Amino acid sequence: MDYRKLADISSLAMMLPASIAVGLFFGYWLDKWLGTDPWLLMIMTLLGVASGLISLIRGINKYKDSDV
Repeated sequence: MDYRKLADISSLAMMLPASIAVGLFFGYWLDKWLGTDPWLLMIMTLLGVASGLISLIRGINKYKDSDV
């Protein structure tokens, strides 16, 4: 069994929540800094969701045909 592949695949579960959390953090911080409540929070959250989904899909496609 290849433990490196198994670790890479198990990290896929954290890609989407981590991307959303980063988008939320930076959106909140930029809103407070620039005084643009809630616009940058919403935009950065949506960008985090999109980034997380793209990363998740790429990760799934990378290991879709491989044998773990």
